[in-house]
Amino acid sequence: LKFIFGPSAVPALDLVDQRSVTRLRAPSGRILYQVLGSSGKLYTCYSSCHFCTCPAFGFSVLQKSESLLCKHILAVYLSQALGACQELAVSEEHLTNILLAEEDDEA
Repeated sequence: LKFIFGPSAVPALDLVDQRSVTRLRAPSGRILYQVLGSSGKLYTCYSSCHFCTCPAFGFSVLQKSESLLCKHILAVYLSQALGACQELAVSEEHLTNILLAEEDDEA
């Protein structure tokens, strides 16, 4: 993993070991992931479109193209593969509020 994903591999595995990845599922079937980062901040990840709200994703992946992904997205993929995601059923309204909060943070 470290050969392919570089410096993101070990921190991502740490996040999986700490069970920091939560899969949120709404009744409509919409899914998003939240990852509690090592800094204590909660990041929202979208595995379907390969996106994370963390600053490292915006800088290293989108702006600089230095990495394929951040440690949070890699943790999501690894936790999916290992069946290590925490599961949380949420209402459509709750999921919408999470998405709107992320939009407000970007503005």
